[in-house]
Amino acid sequence: MSMIKNFNRINLLILPIMYIIKWRISFFICVEQSNNHKNIVFNLTFVMRSELNIAKEAALEAGSVILNYYKADYEIKDKGYHNPVTTADHEADSRLKEILMEARPEYGWLSEESVDSAERLCKERVWVVDPLDGTKEFIEGVPNFVVSVALVENGVSIVGVLFNPVTGEIFTASQGEGAQLNGKTIQCVTKDNLGDMVILNSRSESRRGLWEPYASIFGKLKAVGSVAYKLGLTAAGHADIFATLRPKNEWDICAGTCIIHEAGGKVIDLNGNDIIFNQEKTLIEPGLIAGDNQAVDKTFNVLTAKT
Repeated sequence: MSMIKNFNRINLLILPIMYIIKWRISFFICVEQSNNHKNIVFNLTFVMRSELNIAKEAALEAGSVILNYYKADYEIKDKGYHNPVTTADHEADSRLKEILMEARPEYGWLSEESVDSAERLCKERVWVVDPLDGTKEFIEGVPNFVVSVALVENGVSIVGVLFNPVTGEIFTASQGEGAQLNGKTIQCVTKDNLGDMVILNSRSESRRGLWEPYASIFGKLKAVGSVAYKLGLTAAGHADIFATLRPKNEWDICAGTCIIHEAGGKVIDLNGNDIIFNQEKTLIEPGLIAGDNQAVDKTFNVLTAKT
């Protein structure tokens, strides 16, 4: 009987101690898991910022190249009907490729001014660039053009940089980190009524009268050069919507799409689909709408009702 009492006393002493040990082990495991999660998040954020810095450096360098030719002498050629290319395009493209591929040689490459390769389709990450988006405006001496640099991961634009070397505007974004204009946070905005909204559209589409059926619906149709630049301005709240009624290529919109997303908006085609990048066919049809989510939905209803 005495032995049983002693045993019970020992149990009463040991059990709380074992419980405390178990609780402390569980606590340390939780802390370790929490720290591991924080480390993973920190590492991902660090990597994203690193990629953004590389893209910014490349865009600034390419912009410097372009400025050397702005309102100066250079060669102009036609790649196709109303599709000019200049010495500035080619030199900026070479500088972008040199910086970006030297920093990340394992990534794929897609550029308006480079010969395309099916190799990129096998890559998880791909640089998608337009060394001079708005070549017509550049030739005319109108400062509505930008260097566009994007990084795509598994079809999604995760880094975007747009640099206007004349105005000094630099629009930047990386996935999960928000969007900025010259380092200040930007956000898509919109008005409640379509009749008050400002729509950024194409100069060439306006000249051809493609927007005439919508002139009385929206508050203002403002024609601006460069698709990428319009996306940046929309993300910064200078307009409610960017829309185009004609197909565009991936390099026209890839960086701007990341910036719009990080500014709280969305980009869809005129079939209502999200954009998937690094496709074999780079042309995105039949057109696009970008901006604040509600503004995009309202604009989509208007444009598709009349098509």
